Amino acid sequence: MSENQNYDPALLQKFEEEVWNKIPHKEGGKIVNATPLVDLTADLKECAKSVFKLNLDDKDFKIYGKFDSELLSGSIKVRAASHIIHEAIKSGKCNGKRIVIEATSGNFGIALGLLSKLGVTVVALVSRKLQEGVFKELRNENIKIMDLDMDICPAPGMENKADEMAAKATAANIRSQLTEIGFDPQVFDDNLGEIEELLAKQDIINLARFLAEIYNMFCPKQYDNELNIDIHNTVTAPEIDQQLHENGDSLEDYALFCSFGTGGTSGGLSKYMSEKYNKKSVHVVFPPLGQDVAGIRTKSKAEGLTLYNPESYTEHEVDFENIKFLLKFMVDKGHDIGESSALELFAALEMAYKGEIKKAVVMIADGIEKYRKNFEQISQDKPPMKISVEDAAAVADDYDNIIWVHTQYTPKEEGIEIIAKSLGVDKSKITVPKASTINNLLSTQQIPEELSKELEGSKGKSLLVCMAGNTSLMTAQVLASKGIVTQSLNGGITNLPEGRGKNPGEYIQVARE
Repeated sequence: MSENQNYDPALLQKFEEEVWNKIPHKEGGKIVNATPLVDLTADLKECAKSVFKLNLDDKDFKIYGKFDSELLSGSIKVRAASHIIHEAIKSGKCNGKRIVIEATSGNFGIALGLLSKLGVTVVALVSRKLQEGVFKELRNENIKIMDLDMDICPAPGMENKADEMAAKATAANIRSQLTEIGFDPQVFDDNLGEIEELLAKQDIINLARFLAEIYNMFCPKQYDNELNIDIHNTVTAPEIDQQLHENGDSLEDYALFCSFGTGGTSGGLSKYMSEKYNKKSVHVVFPPLGQDVAGIRTKSKAEGLTLYNPESYTEHEVDFENIKFLLKFMVDKGHDIGESSALELFAALEMAYKGEIKKAVVMIADGIEKYRKNFEQISQDKPPMKISVEDAAAVADDYDNIIWVHTQYTPKEEGIEIIAKSLGVDKSKITVPKASTINNLLSTQQIPEELSKELEGSKGKSLLVCMAGNTSLMTAQVLASKGIVTQSLNGGITNLPEGRGKNPGEYIQVARE
């Protein structure tokens, strides 16, 4: 290894001192630096009684939380990021002179920020849909952020449908950001065709890899790197088992609950349970189509990823709107859990209530701080910020208007008709501001005058609709911070009954104003 001219022993030493030795890893046949395994049973029973009006006092079950929110960087992603980087430094693929680049929905990028503190430049390709708290943490880690006005996981049906002009506009934006960071724009120009082709597919994951290739950067490739699975098979699962054995128990008798981001956690835990105990004990919890729960994917967005292996675990879909008050209850109790953990805890609690499990460990992948702004808006006396098409249609008369919000796409006449028919309203109730107006709102966090006029009405509430529910939710959050009540339609136009089965290109077009 020392003969490898790219091997950087000084970086390896710093990395092991500052990162590796402070996170869970195997040492002398034992896992050291384990994160807390906390018995949440009593608090969950109290939550069931207080929030869901269910008395579970006579139910015999035990639910632990595995608090990876207490790890360096604040999330479970530091396990995979550190393992991948550790191996890359030892092999010479990553050194102090080589820039690291990755597409990330937040936590993995924040974990890579630990490298930036050691003098390694880290570039993160991120989507504007990230919550502001995630952007703040990325900035705090001194990561160079390339903000793309595209989803890391594109809306269902929109893959390969992005307009050529939109791809060119996004490419120009990326070129500008790369130049500001210090990259040679000529290299970008020489590969413009391939870059625009990836952008037309909204394939940000492979864009990161391609930029790494043409600029000689290192890309961890978290979305199909087998080390992502390996760390949870060889460290995370044995760590939990070790803690349970110290309590006179065994993971053999437990169900494991996690969510899905890249597939590393679900894949590694499933592999351990299969190989060690010959059991299929992992439960993967997804939000339903159209819901944007921080840092994780819906089932439809997991399909097709290399590490997605549904045969290895049991899958569940849980509506975040139904359990966000569980999140509030547990955080108010002093437990540092994020949005995805609330989904998992609800799934485990529901199965325990039904008698389907007796013992469970729930992975607490991250904490609440990044999502504090959303959390503070959870209140019993406010309308939910996200609403299903069925519920929206039932109260359609309560809205002053229905507003299309997107920074890139706008509905054709057919799209306006789909929205109107699905919600049972007249087309005149639907307004379509300029895409630049919505872009201005999200960029400045201020309400443009032209949109302010749209929000004036006697009923004091509007419904926001976009492509898949992401842009409308971000818009609703900005407006809520200004005291304006709106609701975001879950799933957006691509999830409306009148539009299902149709190609989005039939009713959506790129905004051209």
